[in-house]
Amino acid sequence: MATGTPRVWLVRAGRHGERASWALDNQVAGGGFKEVDDLTRAATRDAVAGLVRAAFPDAKANLVANYAGQLWALRERITVGDIVVMPMKTSGQIAIGKVVGGYRHLTDPDPERRHVRPVQWLRTDVPRTAIKQDLLYTLGAFLTICEVSRNDGAWRMAQVLESGHDPGSRPALARATLAAADVPQAGDVEADASPAVDVERYARDRITSTLIEHYAGHKLEHLVAAVLRAEGFACTVTKASGDGGVDVFAGRGPFGLDSPRLVVQVKSDANPVGVDVVQKLQGALSSHGADQALLVAWGGLNGNAQALLINQHFRIRVWDADDLIDAVCRNYLRLPDEIRAELPLKQVWVLVEEDAP
Repeated sequence: MATGTPRVWLVRAGRHGERASWALDNQVAGGGFKEVDDLTRAATRDAVAGLVRAAFPDAKANLVANYAGQLWALRERITVGDIVVMPMKTSGQIAIGKVVGGYRHLTDPDPERRHVRPVQWLRTDVPRTAIKQDLLYTLGAFLTICEVSRNDGAWRMAQVLESGHDPGSRPALARATLAAADVPQAGDVEADASPAVDVERYARDRITSTLIEHYAGHKLEHLVAAVLRAEGFACTVTKASGDGGVDVFAGRGPFGLDSPRLVVQVKSDANPVGVDVVQKLQGALSSHGADQALLVAWGGLNGNAQALLINQHFRIRVWDADDLIDAVCRNYLRLPDEIRAELPLKQVWVLVEEDAP
């Protein structure tokens, strides 16, 4: 890690992201490990391990070491000024903040909301599409708490915090062997206790990366139209410029004139779209006499745009990258042969790995 670059820590918000909103609202990171007592007086890693053993008396040594490593990182190794990254499963975006205080054990009635560090959340809407594949793989570990360091991860996340974009590894580090498994370790956890990777999330990120390589810009509009045709709509893709805020017209019936009639706007940029795009789509919805509108925002929406759409649930639907991938997958066998050739997918069954607390 370069001198002056803060350390970066992945701190999850629960198996299903259930603590994310609470963490953002209360300016904290952490939680989980509900069985483990207050760590305030546990001044050494061995003392933390003792609390873990007391909480899990029948646990194997590897599990105790794993949990103790994560909690010791939360208790001591994370320092004020370090960067915290929190993936949010509910929105598909990533929150990034800076640690502003030491370990705290809260008295929250929910035991999943007690082991925390105070954090100032600085970005809460970074799309996964703004982060390159190798770093996304690092963020795909099942551990609740671990350091992000491989592949120049600390410097790159600092750049994401500043600019919203991952520039990739710096040249000197890019020459290193990046093909090796890039699963971060949790504190002092032994090598044989290294965490599994969220295979589903990793596979989805690979699909996302490949899809945008083939369908960036105007071509993404044709993919969206193909998906809507597979779902029973007749579609017309407008010209690449001068479209008046509508990229695709879609409707039922042989000519696409029957309800529901949709106006569709497609934004392939990795940045979250703002209020201006939403307002333009609202205008197109009215001026074209459409029943509903679909906004395909590859990078999602920023906070102001989300607030503007709160009362538009039955008028405007938003698809981010994950939603579009879902639509592609559920219609895959009905998509044109050329699309399936460019985006070859195969359904497989994998064993579900258990998440850390």
